[in-house]
Amino acid sequence: MRLLVVGGSGFLGAELVRQGAAAGHGVTATCHTRPGEAAGVAWSPLDVRRRADVEALVAAVRPEAVVNAAFRQHDWATTATGAANVALAAAAAGSRLVHVSSDAVFSGAATRYDETCVPDPITPYGAAKAAAETVVAAVAPDSVIARTSLIIGDGGSSHEARVHALATGGTEGVLFTDDVRCPVHVTDLAAALLELTASGRSGVHHVAGADAVSRYELGLLIARRDGLDPDRLPAGLRAGSGVPGPLDVRLDCAATQRQLRTVLRGARRFLDRSRP
Repeated sequence: MRLLVVGGSGFLGAELVRQGAAAGHGVTATCHTRPGEAAGVAWSPLDVRRRADVEALVAAVRPEAVVNAAFRQHDWATTATGAANVALAAAAAGSRLVHVSSDAVFSGAATRYDETCVPDPITPYGAAKAAAETVVAAVAPDSVIARTSLIIGDGGSSHEARVHALATGGTEGVLFTDDVRCPVHVTDLAAALLELTASGRSGVHHVAGADAVSRYELGLLIARRDGLDPDRLPAGLRAGSGVPGPLDVRLDCAATQRQLRTVLRGARRFLDRSRP
């Protein structure tokens, strides 16, 4: 399969590129500034905000499938307009599209959300992600919109870096005990996205971990895995802190999991080194 990974130098994108190349796909990946390190991959600089550039790249690569993992949390143009540009180019080229979205599209008012739930974002980032979903569904109705949650790895994610910084005194702040998500391991997420890419499925899919945990519990799990002192992690409440965003958002992935061979492990499992 000729595969184009948009945002291939990011945390998730790099894993998509690695797994795609390992599976024997012909992978082209985009980067904003510096290319990734995966061997046998064609890298191309791309600013997804520039529609003409996106169209030119997709027309040149002629991918059978496009996975869009590009975003910037505080940049509407990249997250929303960029997604529209990728969707338009993929549709024009007849390429299958898998668009990576986020649990940030939900307010937390309902706590548990399945694939039928309508977005009700309460932050600018959530609104940008919801806008991206709307345009992708309109422009490329046969695409997959894959909502996910906090993405964790084996030391490479921003969440893990923050836990390390807090535990070693490298930064100030707290981990919220009332801020609940369903973290997913980057290898599970990438495998599930590539599985959906190769399938004939379309529509909204939820691709997150099996466990709902607070950011504080997630921090404890990371600290124990990495040999840090969990007692050094400061805890606090997000409610009343002035930090915007939903509190408790749990993606119900049961319907999607039944369609996948890839097991979406929970954080309590993938952060426990004693468990396979």
